[in-house]
Amino acid sequence: MAITKKAVTKSSVTKATTTKKVAAKKTATVKKQAPATKEGTVTNKAPVAPAKPKSIAARQTKMQILQAIAEETSLTRKQVSDVFNSLGTLVQRHMQRRGSGEFSIPETGVKIRRVRKPARKARMGRNPATGEVIKIAAKPASTVIKVVALKALKDTLD
Repeated sequence: MAITKKAVTKSSVTKATTTKKVAAKKTATVKKQAPATKEGTVTNKAPVAPAKPKSIAARQTKMQILQAIAEETSLTRKQVSDVFNSLGTLVQRHMQRRGSGEFSIPETGVKIRRVRKPARKARMGRNPATGEVIKIAAKPASTVIKVVALKALKDTLD
């Protein structure tokens, strides 16, 4: 609520009066259509989400993959092959003994990690089918490579 007061002047001393304002009733507004634009003008439109790429039903060979990427990027198949060779070398360098042990392939939603598995002692177990008691051999410590799908790749399933 807004309260308005009259200004008091030195010559006339009168009591200030207050008036209450009543909120105006809201009416439904009608959206106006944008005026037609000429071919050369640019309009401010909200960005449109990129269209989902069409799925590929059949498995592709290495050559088919290289050819598809070459056509899409306007590179030669040899250049695309060189990029993949370089990527493979880079992954190997990260996974080596003194490498970082972790590599994310950009724009694919794939992360490759080197994981250390601890040694396991020998133990007694039971065959669930026959109930026979068996000895499970010990396993030495080992290093394995794990490939993890990131959120970007998982979201393509929806």
